[in-house]
Amino acid sequence: MNHSAGLDVSVKDTSICIVDDAGKIVREVKVASEPAALLPVLTNGAYHFKRIGLEAGPLSQWLYSALAEAGLPVICVETRHMRAVLKAQINKTDRNDARGIAQMMRVGLYRPVHVKTLRSQRLRMLLTHRKLLQSKAIAIENDLRGTLRNFGLKVGMVGKVKFEARIEELVGSLPDLGLLVEPLLMVRRVLREQLVVLHRRLLAIVRDDDVCRRLMTTPGVGPVVALTYRATVDVPARFRKSKAVGAVFGLTCSKYQSGEIDRSGRISRCGDEMMRVMLYEAAQSMLHSKRWSWLKAWAMQIARRRGMKKAIVALARRLAVIMHRIWVDGTEFRWTREQAAAA
Repeated sequence: MNHSAGLDVSVKDTSICIVDDAGKIVREVKVASEPAALLPVLTNGAYHFKRIGLEAGPLSQWLYSALAEAGLPVICVETRHMRAVLKAQINKTDRNDARGIAQMMRVGLYRPVHVKTLRSQRLRMLLTHRKLLQSKAIAIENDLRGTLRNFGLKVGMVGKVKFEARIEELVGSLPDLGLLVEPLLMVRRVLREQLVVLHRRLLAIVRDDDVCRRLMTTPGVGPVVALTYRATVDVPARFRKSKAVGAVFGLTCSKYQSGEIDRSGRISRCGDEMMRVMLYEAAQSMLHSKRWSWLKAWAMQIARRRGMKKAIVALARRLAVIMHRIWVDGTEFRWTREQAAAA
């Protein structure tokens, strides 16, 4: 007899529910959210698992890898889809969630998500930490600009390099303000220094990666966008068609149809937000650059008909498709229609 299991994972504990083919609960138990605690339950010879489901979350990649290495048929389930199914329950508890997940696995009512490889997880950590340092440094600079303006001290247009000198110049004659500003300047200095360290690491990785170098032949795509795309897509073969990439990143229009109503809404904005932002910025960069290409001409035609904002979104979606095709085919971006047609 085949069995299915549902795992409701929290930071401390994981509720496990095991059901048979008929949906009858065979076993329920709560253990620590550690592979060492989960494996004795799931590798029991009394159970022949068809599917084991767990929700995508902070610990899912770690637990998924450990269970998969043990030869278990584990599946990571998309969060929004699982929430929509489980919200029909009157009482929401960890035990009931585990039961619901187990039943979803039994009947096949789930939407799996891709669990990134260890290399992609490390690249994503680099990108996230770099973005965090950058945002905190900018937040400090904006805070200094705003608070000093209350005293009539205007920082004005100044670059990152001369920012600290400009602040010290403004508060030079006001020692009481200087004492309050100095801690923030010190923190900003450290943040900027470590940001440079991470950015150099990013550039070194991109320089040694053939895929990233080919992705960067696309106009508007720099090292950060290329590496973000590399880490997010991870395994290009998981997309049957390149056109599906835009939908995964939330760059396709949502649709609502009911009876006589049939309308298309704004982009869904589901999927990876960082990648969506990077593609949007790459599209903006391309449209503002002086270098011409068939892709820019295509986007400018949309801008004339529908407006610049919609053109940028359409271009971001097409960039995602083109970059996937470049990755799969092992080619580079073709700047003219003739080159694209010849290929």
